[in-house]
Amino acid sequence: SEIADENWMEAWKAHYHPIPIGRKLLVLPAWIEQEDTSRVAVKIDPSMAFGTGTHPSTQLCLELLEDYTVPGKPVIDIGCGSGILSIAALKLGASRAVSVDIDAAAVKATLENSLANGVDEKVETGPGSVEEVSSGNFSARHAPVVLANILAPILIRLFESGMARLAAPGGVIILAGILAEQGAGVRAAGEAQGLDFVEERHSGDWVALVMR
Repeated sequence: SEIADENWMEAWKAHYHPIPIGRKLLVLPAWIEQEDTSRVAVKIDPSMAFGTGTHPSTQLCLELLEDYTVPGKPVIDIGCGSGILSIAALKLGASRAVSVDIDAAAVKATLENSLANGVDEKVETGPGSVEEVSSGNFSARHAPVVLANILAPILIRLFESGMARLAAPGGVIILAGILAEQGAGVRAAGEAQGLDFVEERHSGDWVALVMR
């Protein structure tokens, strides 16, 4: 019934609340007004795609973006999900975001979330992965920050597909979606492509890596 549906929706919405991340960011469910104006809000509709800001991997990436986003320069987001990382990077000063995903629902969610955040003119999204970006299907083939918050076995395959080459000279790749015991394998895959380990951060069972 409609009433049951409304009750379920209210209960579902109650599960989500504003989440402060790091020093600057605030992940805000799309239906909640921002009260803490001291932080940079990233509005996300969690009904649309993976990447609501509640997962430790996403939170680790957002923290790292505070340290590594280069104002006035682009970011490349492989497996963009809801677009949360691209949107955060833009709100932290990145010039534009190339945001790709093999899932059409993720591309749609990224478009809608970027519109809700007023950064849609700076987000270039579409179906694809490393190959499509490196082939020049999008406006940037390289960026000082490359993001990949997926799963460890996929990250290793992406390195084999040439993901390391997407980082501009001196740039970094932020990798997440990695269980702690998988970190060494992902790091080794990056090092095999000529990258150096910069740092890692942990949250519970999850780890995020930065390589350059």
